[in-house]
Amino acid sequence: MRTHYPRTPHLPWSPGATSDDVRTGDLAHLIGREVVVTEKLDGENTTLYADGLHARSLDSAHHPSRAWVKALHSRIAHEIPVGWRICGENMYARHSLPYDRLDGYFYGFSVWDAQGRCLDWDRTVPFLRGLGVPVPAVLWRGVFDERALRALRLDLSRQEGYVVRTAEGFTAGDFPHSVAKWVRAGHVQTDTHWMHTAVVPNGLGQTAALWSVRSGGSANAAELGDAIGVGTHASNRLLTEVAARLERSGDVRLTAVLAALLHGEHRSTLAARLRPALGMRLARRVADVVGLAPGLHRPYPDEERRTGLVRLSYAADLDVLHSVAAALAQSAEEREQVEWSALCADEVRSWDPPRFDELAADVADRCRAEARDAYAEGRINGSEEAAAATWRWRDGDFPRLVQMVGPSGSGKSTFARGLGAGTVISLDELREEAGARVDQRGNSDVLRTGLDRLDRALTAGGTVVWDATSINRHQRALVHKIARRRNALVTHAVMVLDEEQLRRRNAGRTHAVPDEVLESQLRRYEPPYPGQAHRTWYIGPNGTIEDTYGDADENGDRDGDGHGHADE
Repeated sequence: MRTHYPRTPHLPWSPGATSDDVRTGDLAHLIGREVVVTEKLDGENTTLYADGLHARSLDSAHHPSRAWVKALHSRIAHEIPVGWRICGENMYARHSLPYDRLDGYFYGFSVWDAQGRCLDWDRTVPFLRGLGVPVPAVLWRGVFDERALRALRLDLSRQEGYVVRTAEGFTAGDFPHSVAKWVRAGHVQTDTHWMHTAVVPNGLGQTAALWSVRSGGSANAAELGDAIGVGTHASNRLLTEVAARLERSGDVRLTAVLAALLHGEHRSTLAARLRPALGMRLARRVADVVGLAPGLHRPYPDEERRTGLVRLSYAADLDVLHSVAAALAQSAEEREQVEWSALCADEVRSWDPPRFDELAADVADRCRAEARDAYAEGRINGSEEAAAATWRWRDGDFPRLVQMVGPSGSGKSTFARGLGAGTVISLDELREEAGARVDQRGNSDVLRTGLDRLDRALTAGGTVVWDATSINRHQRALVHKIARRRNALVTHAVMVLDEEQLRRRNAGRTHAVPDEVLESQLRRYEPPYPGQAHRTWYIGPNGTIEDTYGDADENGDRDGDGHGHADE
């Protein structure tokens, strides 16, 4: 069934309202409710269904400006559930305002399910992202505040206005009380309607290449390299092969394509280099696939394969890993290893344990991690057994260990101090006690002293921070051994900074390590993968946690496809 998009009422202070427009006279229905304010784009209202699309008019005829969005629809229609509809703006043709840095030519702003209910905003964004459809920029979010909205200042030479909607979902009948808009005065500034003139396309920005891949479009190595700011020598043929092997969309598809694009890069600082363009979560996922995919080319004991694949599924999407590894295989033996692994992976169901929401956050994190471990080792088969398998940790009577991870100068000590832990064991401070903070020659003795203090601190209970570089798995394993003996919850706190930032920070430190020491650390640096500790925090250059794994706040969309776990 086709459905008109409702007319959006103007806010009382909207200067662009005309005598023919609908105004909302009473804002009482918004008071006390959380709202999201997004930029109003100057495009053509368009609705997509699983079996078709139309502009605002249900019988809208063909127009050259609609060809692009029709091509997009042909790629994503199969992922729109029957009876659902996506409403948004077709931005291909220039109307009154020119745009030159669009993410794509279609922006979605609402998704309606088969019962005619608009999804809440926090479900809308990942759903659309999973299809490769961007959303308008969020200008403000919070409990409705008329003064804050009136104070919003737009660049009226390039912004038409803004739309206010409730963060929660609503029915079609509630639309007039849940959505309103502010439009600039004289927002139509042309004498002739845009449909009756030659089509002038708006301009796309560099990020459009990323959104094209997300939505199933072709992958161009040069354009993607420009979008992420990393030079690459990968061929378009390789990227096309990876995309063809992976029948997925959204960030899952983009992760596979970018991992193939960057397959020759060093993983250690790749996430930091990609973070400005992709955000922390997608950046570290791409880096993890770059690091893990080559391992699938090597033989693996069949008796351990199930456990290994389950653990891999905690660190990365198995479909992505096998697609990338298969495309990169250089020999018949490597291809055979990947094919056999992929065949076994079809029988391995990656699994997320219950959330344990009734428990305190740290306790819930511990129980989820232990349940994941038990499932990987075949000791439990599902959620019903998870409760019994994790009973011993439910009282929360265990110490907490935060293990800092990162080269010198990455901000570990500053972050560690901000945790307010009862005990911080700093190897730098232990070296200072021994006479020379930057003297690395006595590292063995300093490490033994530190591990002894760690053992005593964890035995006493509370939260303990291990402040050391912990740059490889061997160094982390020494700490983990003591943590297991003392039954501690282990958190990896991974500092994510690129090499230029590290060198600049190190140079400005009071106790800078010699350049050759930092270079050595960077060569040996192996960041941990998700699942190698009970939980992982990823800390950006400003010292805040930007992404997590295994944490109570972890995004439920584990695969990054925008669809959560509804199909599991």
